[in-house]
Amino acid sequence: MRRLEHIICTPSILYRLHKRKYNDAMILSKHTHESGAVNGWLIATIGLTVLSLGAIAAAIWGILNYTEQKTNVDGKVNIAVITAKKDQADSDEVKFAQRDKEPNRQFVGPDDYGRLTFNYPKTWSVYINKEATQGGVYEAYLNPVSVPPISSTQQYALRVTIESKSYDTVIASYGALVKKGDLRSSVVSVDGNNGTRLDGNFTKDIRGSAVIYKIRDKTVTLRTDADTFKPDFDALTATVKFNQ
Repeated sequence: MRRLEHIICTPSILYRLHKRKYNDAMILSKHTHESGAVNGWLIATIGLTVLSLGAIAAAIWGILNYTEQKTNVDGKVNIAVITAKKDQADSDEVKFAQRDKEPNRQFVGPDDYGRLTFNYPKTWSVYINKEATQGGVYEAYLNPVSVPPISSTQQYALRVTIESKSYDTVIASYGALVKKGDLRSSVVSVDGNNGTRLDGNFTKDIRGSAVIYKIRDKTVTLRTDADTFKPDFDALTATVKFNQ
């Protein structure tokens, strides 16, 4: 009987063993599918997170780049506006300064010294240092607003000298400076009278321009002591007249 019972029970055991294997396979397959789904979801989540962070980083970079570019453009625009305003102010200042000098006044030298005349800005003052009523040297100084104390080293907008020295003697007195290269000499003509123009360094303190003419038996020298006054000097000397 025992032998028969053993034989009879065998199929049942085999069935149970087979069913257990089938259930274990189903459970394993279920866990495998669940694990695959979790892994896929995790990968997708990580991918989306990376993409989101990349998009945020790109947006931040774009904002910063735009802000920087806008700041640079705004800065350049502001600089251009300031420069334009300054240029306009400087231009207006020059125009006002020129307008303030007009109308010009006329300088008139002594009749017995050839009656030298020329036009000068009305904003300049004139100081006659030597009248030459008794002969000798005639000296006049012109300068904006007021004339500083007379000195050989002081710079003036214009010096006027009429002296009894001959024209050739006066020109020769600048020969060494011309030869040295400190002064540049050129021919100038005004009102039909030829003369000499000198430009450069007259002394270590004086750099400017001068025109020299022969008036009768005398010589007139008009000199500006600074290049700042050169435009006024050129305009002034163009109006020079005198009697021969």
